[in-house]
Amino acid sequence: MAIILRSMVCMSFPLTFFLMACTGGNSVPKTTPVVEVKENKVPLFNADSAYQYVAGQMAFGNRIPNTEAHARTAQWLASELRRHGAEVIVQEAPVTAYDNTVLNAQNIIGQFNPEKKDRVLLLAHWDSRPFADYDKNPANIKKPVPGANDGASGVGVLLEIARLLGKENPGKGIDIMFVDAEDYGTPSFATSQAGDNTWALGTQYWARRPHKPGYRAKYAILLDMVGARNATFLKEGFSNHYASYLVDKVWKTGQKLGYSSYFVEKKGGYINDDHYYVNTMARIPAIDIIHLDPDSETGFFPYWHTVDDTLDKIDPATLEAVGRTVTYLLYND
Repeated sequence: MAIILRSMVCMSFPLTFFLMACTGGNSVPKTTPVVEVKENKVPLFNADSAYQYVAGQMAFGNRIPNTEAHARTAQWLASELRRHGAEVIVQEAPVTAYDNTVLNAQNIIGQFNPEKKDRVLLLAHWDSRPFADYDKNPANIKKPVPGANDGASGVGVLLEIARLLGKENPGKGIDIMFVDAEDYGTPSFATSQAGDNTWALGTQYWARRPHKPGYRAKYAILLDMVGARNATFLKEGFSNHYASYLVDKVWKTGQKLGYSSYFVEKKGGYINDDHYYVNTMARIPAIDIIHLDPDSETGFFPYWHTVDDTLDKIDPATLEAVGRTVTYLLYND
């Protein structure tokens, strides 16, 4: 899920022009060869492992709130975080969808070095969308989205990072949070639009009721749609507005590591994604690493919110670009 604000100059609220929106087979990386850089005890991010974590989620089926597949996926995610040494909190988050359906959402938080006050928050949404409302085939628009890239890719990268944190302690507090009910926002075919805040419901719930009272983090990084082949990560608008220093740090790191064709020196539109509520409600500086394509019809990757967002669209090379960049920061920042 996401909402694009295409205007790049208006930052007064309320927002004035939104377009509903939110973002794959193995291939040769499109990057320049990876540049060797000196790293301070950075464990090797394994792209094949991250890919298997994406596949593991897909094996459960559609991760739609209030379904058996959703419940089984939640149990698996929590158990994987525990297996890698995290202290896990499962936050029950009953939220109300655009159509007044009560969703039994769960935010799953894995805490590494929970005693540390200096913390970093990494997050991705783990649910999948119940409506393929941007599918070009009208017969598919009320079918569920498999969510390989839009959801599972970010979680896959974070599960691999959790594995690394369990093997080599970075000595700082790191929280990995899988947020729920992100992609249940008002579909394009709805007879009435319920507003922008029908998206990212799990994050809004958490921002009002953190898993620990008074929770703070130095910054937060959201991963959304980070697995498609030839992905481009533009500097998203709200990220620049609230945490430009962090955007610059992440992009420069990715470019230094040889992933300049992924981490593009270009500004993107404003996306009303989970990080927006982390910034505005939780008051934690947060950025969004998200696949943006200004030349596509939707502004995202070609299979966004369609039935074709499937595992064969995931490219380990893209997972590696994002995963290695974030991992480097965790051990060197």
